[in-house]
Amino acid sequence: MKVILVATDFSKEAENAVEYAGAAAKVVGAKVVLFHLYKLSVHALNSRLGPSTFDDLYNASQRKLEDRAKALAEKYEIKTVADWHKDDFYTELKLSLAHFQADILVLGMPEKSLEQDMLGNTTTAVINRLKVPVLAIPLEVQFEGIKTILFAADVLRGVHLQVLEKVKEVAADFGAKQVEIFHVSQKVKELQGLKEETEKAYGEDGSDIQYFYKNVSSNAVIREIQLELKEIQADMLIMVPNKYGFWSSLIHRSKTRIMALNSEVPLLSLPL
Repeated sequence: MKVILVATDFSKEAENAVEYAGAAAKVVGAKVVLFHLYKLSVHALNSRLGPSTFDDLYNASQRKLEDRAKALAEKYEIKTVADWHKDDFYTELKLSLAHFQADILVLGMPEKSLEQDMLGNTTTAVINRLKVPVLAIPLEVQFEGIKTILFAADVLRGVHLQVLEKVKEVAADFGAKQVEIFHVSQKVKELQGLKEETEKAYGEDGSDIQYFYKNVSSNAVIREIQLELKEIQADMLIMVPNKYGFWSSLIHRSKTRIMALNSEVPLLSLPL
């Protein structure tokens, strides 16, 4: 992992994610790109301010981001880059990710609310729209090392070997000691073929990381994942988001999105 891109709007959840990214970058030896999209306030847009005034606002915002990047670099003794943008959030974020060849995008998760549970938020929208690894950091969660990882796999979709390799890379980068591959299914027999596949993928890893395989027969997938997170005291949850079409999305809610909104540990979404 060479480049961590973290987006901030200077809110408390975003700044918490910035601190998490800085501490993590020091451990994995990565550079942090601090991304910020500036939006003019409604009052400024509706006012009759001259071009020079708008330039002053832009410059002040850029200086604020540069100062934040410098402070982060000094605190964690890492390399940082201030990446300031305006206009469309998703367009500029995609450009930034591509330009810096970021390995992972870190975003903060705000406090849970009924509105977010129903409609989601910027972080869950990014997970759904951008094909990039996204690490969602719950508010108040601080980086204290990643020793235990829970990888919750969707049995019905199968676990591609490329995803398993990504999980192994993440575990190695963070120096994890234990990875549990966790499956929840209504039918235990569905797990047999997948068990052989995952055991084959991890059987000759050659590292000091311990891999465990566990399955649970249950109808309550989210509840079982939450219980397992507490049981093994996981420091990170990894999931692969499911992609639904327009009509299906009106009925289904991604389990990754639900866990992102409710998880008490950082959630890493790995796209296929």
